[in-house]
Amino acid sequence: MNKQVFSRSFKQIVSGAGALVVVVASVRCMQAQTASTFLPLLSFTLIAVVLNLRCALPVPRERWRLSPNESLLLLAALLFDGEAAVIVAAVTAFCLALRASKHWLNLCYATAATVILTGLIVIFARLRFDSMAALNQTGTLQDYALLFAVAVPLHALSRFITSGLAVGFFTVAERRHAWPKIFLRALLVSLVGAGVACLLARAFSYVGLGGFAYAAPFVVVLSGAWDAFRQNKQLQVATASKGAGALGETNESEERFRNAFDYAAIGMALVSTEGRWLQVNRSLCRLLDYTEHELQTTDLLTVIHHDDVGAVFESIKRFIKGQLPMLQVELRLRHKYGREVWVLASVSLAGHSQSQPHLIFQMQDITDRKLAEERLQHDAFHDALTGLPNRTMFLDHLRLAIARAQRRDGMGFAVLYLDVDRFKVINDSLGHTVGDQLLVGLARRLEACLRLGDTVARLGGDEFILLVDDLHDETEAITVAERIQDLLQQPFELSGREFFATVSIGIASSWTSYQNAEDIVRDADTAMYRAKSSGKARHELFDGAMHAQANKVLQLETDLRHALERNEFAVHYQPIVALENFRLRGFEALVRWQHPERGYISPVDFIPIAEESGLIIQLGEWVMRQACAQMERWQKIFPAEPPLYVAVNLSGKQFIQQDLIRQVAGIVEETGINPHGLKLEITESMVMDNVEQATEMLRQLRALGLKLSIDDFGTGYSSLSYLHRFPVNTLKIDRSFVTRMSDNNENLEIVRTIVTLAQTLGMDVVAEGVETKEQLAMLCHLGCESGQGYFFSKPVDALGAEKIICETYVMGSASQPAQQNRFVTPRIVAA
Repeated sequence: MNKQVFSRSFKQIVSGAGALVVVVASVRCMQAQTASTFLPLLSFTLIAVVLNLRCALPVPRERWRLSPNESLLLLAALLFDGEAAVIVAAVTAFCLALRASKHWLNLCYATAATVILTGLIVIFARLRFDSMAALNQTGTLQDYALLFAVAVPLHALSRFITSGLAVGFFTVAERRHAWPKIFLRALLVSLVGAGVACLLARAFSYVGLGGFAYAAPFVVVLSGAWDAFRQNKQLQVATASKGAGALGETNESEERFRNAFDYAAIGMALVSTEGRWLQVNRSLCRLLDYTEHELQTTDLLTVIHHDDVGAVFESIKRFIKGQLPMLQVELRLRHKYGREVWVLASVSLAGHSQSQPHLIFQMQDITDRKLAEERLQHDAFHDALTGLPNRTMFLDHLRLAIARAQRRDGMGFAVLYLDVDRFKVINDSLGHTVGDQLLVGLARRLEACLRLGDTVARLGGDEFILLVDDLHDETEAITVAERIQDLLQQPFELSGREFFATVSIGIASSWTSYQNAEDIVRDADTAMYRAKSSGKARHELFDGAMHAQANKVLQLETDLRHALERNEFAVHYQPIVALENFRLRGFEALVRWQHPERGYISPVDFIPIAEESGLIIQLGEWVMRQACAQMERWQKIFPAEPPLYVAVNLSGKQFIQQDLIRQVAGIVEETGINPHGLKLEITESMVMDNVEQATEMLRQLRALGLKLSIDDFGTGYSSLSYLHRFPVNTLKIDRSFVTRMSDNNENLEIVRTIVTLAQTLGMDVVAEGVETKEQLAMLCHLGCESGQGYFFSKPVDALGAEKIICETYVMGSASQPAQQNRFVTPRIVAA
């Protein structure tokens, strides 16, 4: 397409300049010519057109014809002066071009090129003489030699340009090697033509110009008579052929072949073994946008794409020698305006002569199919959104990099795994269109970071991966990661707004001696997750400990799925105690996992994995059902006023379930628990992600008769302006504030503020993590209603919790306080 644009631009520039020369010459010619010279000039122009059209002889084995045009133009300049020669040049060149092409740009280009070069000859002559006519009258041999030195090369250049060779010099590779030979031949032809023109001009200076007015009608009549003679001759030959029986049958067969050839729906051509066009049909001309005459001035070598020439001609040679039983090949042809045309060419031998066989080409246009195949091939290995290579192509490049690294000492490569931080927030808040724009912008910046030979690919979503090759050590990969982070300091302009994006980068290098491409991608991914968990917007270099930890997490997730099936979980209960009188208020239900091989596994280890894998939904539902069933039993055995309650934690994934209300209502109905005996604990962040939706969800839960509590209050990002809107009963002070009250006055004030806030809003307060008498005393002084922690009891199983209830209430009269409450003189219970 670039060649086509250049060719059109070149022709347009030449056409514009030629039009300007014609306008200037026309004005000056009208001023200079008299009535006595106007009719001879008009007659001379008519003669020139006829001679050029009738006397152009084809040059054997060449792409151009020998015409008298250059001689006639120089003769017009010497007889009628320069401006008249320009007008004659415009008319004759236009007529010659019209025979070769009907395309307006080609007509203008061929005409303008001839006009411009004729004008250059006139300008040169004017430097020494007042006019070309004066040169003809008084010029010396030296003057003519000087004229030859300029006119002959310019005429040769005119033939070179108007035949299309000048454009071919720039757009066709073969022309760059062949043009000196072609130009030299044109130079010899122009030299002969210039000599003839000068001799005729000197002769007409003695005879006078009036003879042209008489000669023009005779030339036209003779031309018409010659055409009639040729047609009559052809008719006689055809009639004589019909008279011969066997010869007539042959001609009829040839006529059928010619009709089938000319009107075939696919492109067909008869080609010599040297590659010269002998005959072409209309479909082939339309396919390449050439006229029959234009195409026959070229050859097969000219129209075949230079990358295909060698293979095609080698196949043709083998086919002619009989080494191939048939020849069918896909190749590219050059359209007249430079674009590629794919064809399926079927080649067969024509004629019975083995010494000089001809080739019949049948060419079917398959450009659309090839473009579709190229698009499918591209799509199979590239990302549709960003245009970057996809995972498949990246892994191919990575495998090659691994092979190169094994052959070279001291040189290696690195893989950088990138993930956009908080990309989901952008998608959810601004829409996927803006998210896609961000990914495209990021792809372009990553491309700018890389050197030639490196690879950047998109794996999907907001994940990108880079292959940085030819490294001396791992520090160079770290430098690339830092360069990427620096480049992202500049904002992205998306939909008229500025956005800043950061990425977490994991790096794995070949110095770990990888044999498998998937392994290094996996380890770079592991390092990226370490970067995310360490605070985002940073990079991490992979080490062996990360792999071990990743395997541990993977195995833990697998065991976690089996644990649900095998009932390896148990619910433990930690007492919640009223700080005013140390009465038991209820329990918090906490899940515990006793692995059959690894023993006790802390919730700190498996709860995050359950959250990430989605297993927390099944696990949370199981815990709620177990806790409600247990509390229903205790409510019957140990009735109290107010009744004991069990607090169950809701995870973020549980809270956003569409059927949470139905699920909770079903568990309450199934277990038969008094709804007032169930308290659901949620975190601040869960309700603040979507305030309106969360508030409505809380109202529906309260409508079931449940109690609600905000867990770990003070550690999230809640807004106090929203707190009064939430229908919650309890605020739970996070243990991180309670355990440091005595060490840090600031934490003490935070606890005081939370207690005061809850009392103001009509809520009660539960302090977590109570472990010392000093903490207990401070909480009592601040007016905190309830507490839980190891100072009262560690989490215990159902039997242990039942024992605590028995020790707290008098057996047989559970509604009355026991004589000796176990929490009156509490002690720290070891974990």
